[in-house]
Amino acid sequence: MKRKDLRHGYTTGACAAAAAKGAALMLRDQNLLHEVEIILPRGETARFPLHGQSFTLNSAHCYVVKDAGDDPDVTHGAEIHAEAMLNEASGDGTVIIRGGPGVGLVTKPGLAVPVGEWAINPVPRRMITMAVNEVLSLHCPLFNGHCAPVVPQVTIAIPNGEELAKKTLNARLGIIGGLSILGSTGIVKPISSQAWTDTIDASIDVALACGCATLVVSTGRTSECAAQRFFSRADGSAEGTTHRPPCHMPPTPSASSPLPEESYIMMGDHVGHTLRACESKGVRNVVLAAQFAKLLKIACGHEQTHVSSSRLDLRTLADWLKGSPRFSRLASIASRSGTAREVFESADGDPEFVSLVRDRAVAFASAIAPGLRVQVFLAGYGGDMVYFR
Repeated sequence: MKRKDLRHGYTTGACAAAAAKGAALMLRDQNLLHEVEIILPRGETARFPLHGQSFTLNSAHCYVVKDAGDDPDVTHGAEIHAEAMLNEASGDGTVIIRGGPGVGLVTKPGLAVPVGEWAINPVPRRMITMAVNEVLSLHCPLFNGHCAPVVPQVTIAIPNGEELAKKTLNARLGIIGGLSILGSTGIVKPISSQAWTDTIDASIDVALACGCATLVVSTGRTSECAAQRFFSRADGSAEGTTHRPPCHMPPTPSASSPLPEESYIMMGDHVGHTLRACESKGVRNVVLAAQFAKLLKIACGHEQTHVSSSRLDLRTLADWLKGSPRFSRLASIASRSGTAREVFESADGDPEFVSLVRDRAVAFASAIAPGLRVQVFLAGYGGDMVYFR
């Protein structure tokens, strides 16, 4: 059967530029407009239907419904609104771009937009400016019956943006009150990991700008929460968690004080990308936080842990265990088991067993990013701390 081609979509930045151009055209021509075409950053053109059109002599408004194509994007279907108006001024005509309701405000350093600015990234800002200037730069508007220099102003809003932002990592990045206007190409590729890896990169930048010396990179929410509890107290212990003394190593300097919230990076399955990004950006200390199944995948050499290799990984684990008579029982379980969890629970917290997998995971991480000092935080399946070294 022929595989269905997945449909691409458009970024919030492209939608904002289209809405801004549509509003600028209606303000200039004093006519309703139903569709608009813009030029994307790589030179392609794209057409967008307009909705909610209205205009007066002094302002115009419309919105574009974001179409993410076949990408599972939280902003799919969001209304990206733009209002255009002209302010009489003696400036150079540079477009003023503001954020309205549902567009976030930057509160932490390290992002592409300075603290205190609306979370409208540089490429979308250029797209909006170009789209509006294309319409208004050749137009000499009338103010009180005479031609006057003007500064175009565009306000971008997303009515339900604050609610949608709760489903993103914006708050962790220091973007409060709404969504970001993003996109470097204007196009969203379906089932693409770029949005996630872009967020990882931005999270690392924010962490470094906030002075974080150690980053905790987690494969999932359970392991991240366990790590946050563990590192929440200055003695390296966590309230409400059960430590297993044979596995608990003394806290290192990186765990000697509570870690700031910016230290935690949700890498998900993107292990290789995260480690390389940490090294290239100047991070020196990293804690890999994972549950056993993900840690085993890393130990087996998977840069991307969302892979269907469970049986192969268990056979590899069985081969490692067969090298020691002490682990003969666990080797047998790994050979016939269907899940890494069964093997882990059968080991009952044996520190040598955990160390065997941990050492291989660290070796693999060090091969990817030799400049990093890597430690491992192993979270139990109940969300407790099992091992840290």
